[in-house]
Amino acid sequence: MRSGGTTGLWAAAWLAICTACGAAPAVTVHFDDCNPGAPPPGWTPGKTGKGTPRWTVERSAGAPSAANVLQQSGEATYPVCMLNAVQIANGFVAVKFNTVSGREDQAAGLIWRARDTDNYYVARANALEDNVTIYHTIKGKRSEKKRADTKVAPGVWHLLRVDFEGPRFRVTLDGQPALEWQDGTFPNAGAVGVWTKADSHTLFDDFTYESQ
Repeated sequence: MRSGGTTGLWAAAWLAICTACGAAPAVTVHFDDCNPGAPPPGWTPGKTGKGTPRWTVERSAGAPSAANVLQQSGEATYPVCMLNAVQIANGFVAVKFNTVSGREDQAAGLIWRARDTDNYYVARANALEDNVTIYHTIKGKRSEKKRADTKVAPGVWHLLRVDFEGPRFRVTLDGQPALEWQDGTFPNAGAVGVWTKADSHTLFDDFTYESQ
């Protein structure tokens, strides 16, 4: 299934109903039916903190699924972009990412159980620090909970995934276990999306989620 236009909006609405009723099938958003130069339909671009993020769909010859990707090329404390009409309590979220550049940071993250742009869980990979970290953000304040050192090469595509059930979270990078953590701050269903930090210029593709 591909996101974009009326088809993407109807799909999001249908999946929201399925999620509310119980399990929903895994869905992958490729961004290939979206118009380049604008945020993807059915998503809300924004930020935690200050700054001016720039979330746009762009064409990319090296996209894992040609031809479009979701790009963050602005600068803010924490740019976020969340999928509308999808609320998940237990399941997984995954995305392919490419950290193109950034002097202060080169980060790519996944958000889950988000209440809004100031309250959510986030797991991120960082190509400048070569690590994967999990946080919760409460009232706009991010707190690190666990970190694992692992190579995150810049300029190439990686796969980041978070599985969550109740208070248990498991993060994998490129199919390999990175870290596990338990927390009960946000126990209820919430939104899912992607995240970056500071001046990270990051590309995202094949955003996949499932409610279980």
